[in-house]
Amino acid sequence: MQISAILGLLEALAPPAYQESYDNAGLITGSGTWECTGVLTTLDATEEVVREAILRGCNLIVAHHPIVFRGLKRLNGANYIEQTVIAAIKGDVAIYAIHTNLDNVVSGGVNGRIAERLGIVGGRPLLSREGVLQKLFCFVPVDHLEVVRSAIFAAGAGHIGRYSECGFAVEGAGTFLAGEGTKPFVGGQDSRHNEKEARLEVVVPAHLSARVVKAMIAAHPYEEVAYDLVSLANTHPDVGSGLIGELGEEISEMAFLDRARAVFGVAVIRHTRLTGRGVKRVAVCGGAGSFLISKALSAGANFYITSDVKYHEFFDAGDGMVIADVGHFESEQFTVDLLFEVLREKFRNFAVLKSDVKTNPVNYYTGFGGSDPVGDVHSIK
Repeated sequence: MQISAILGLLEALAPPAYQESYDNAGLITGSGTWECTGVLTTLDATEEVVREAILRGCNLIVAHHPIVFRGLKRLNGANYIEQTVIAAIKGDVAIYAIHTNLDNVVSGGVNGRIAERLGIVGGRPLLSREGVLQKLFCFVPVDHLEVVRSAIFAAGAGHIGRYSECGFAVEGAGTFLAGEGTKPFVGGQDSRHNEKEARLEVVVPAHLSARVVKAMIAAHPYEEVAYDLVSLANTHPDVGSGLIGELGEEISEMAFLDRARAVFGVAVIRHTRLTGRGVKRVAVCGGAGSFLISKALSAGANFYITSDVKYHEFFDAGDGMVIADVGHFESEQFTVDLLFEVLREKFRNFAVLKSDVKTNPVNYYTGFGGSDPVGDVHSIK
């Protein structure tokens, strides 16, 4: 099996078009044409992880964080990034990153997995992604409407929320005059032709528009197909940054802190002062999420779980909600299991492994005989 087949599955889950402009998700080293010997999932692709992949017979690493964010001007091993890339190239190991595009997919993405672990239901984006939807209008003879409509749906159009094959058609009269050298499906070249047509309109994810148009043209009987693609101001209900939803039942702030501490496996959670109110509506953002504090407040969150919150940003919560910083690695640690499960479900007879390397660069001294990254939770008196 070629690596490209595995990447195709991942990009169907989290289309590269959904990554942020600063990101570098995608295939960083290696080639999609390589035969895959095994997949190793990890949060970070480090030199140690590359060595692990080679020892375990895997020539594809699927990481959440890209090892390369910016262009490399030289490769001489001067830092851990260059060392990792050199090791991957020398070992014929492909590195693929699925980063903010996986963050921005609510169902089945990073924040969806966090919500699942915390018992949050009914999740939707805190900040919906704009510019990801288009409307396709096409004009088709009434007798061929179903064929063209089915082709468009099969290519990925017509999804609205959790509904599929959504479309609208209205009948009308189309006209055309065939020019010299044409081969019209109906009518001749000597006079204007009138044809009973339907105007079909469907919503299309922008990153699939080329594929949908190609399928429409292939199924359409006309030599020249009349259609329009229009960008929509509508936001995608399942694409965007962060997530907000509700717990099954309201609990106290201390009870929710205890739950978060156990779920993330941390000894300490940095948080703002408690408000004294119950917790029902919860927002989350894996990784650095301080840019969504105002969105969480305006959405009525009682608690906001994220990481990398700076000192002065904690003041932004006021008394409106509690901000809880659980740590960057800690907030995204479930992504490794997520990737593993997605790949294992599809490729059951193929080696899909989880990395044993703990890549968290941050350690915490608890005063209980050592300092460790995510590990056993100690009670702090």
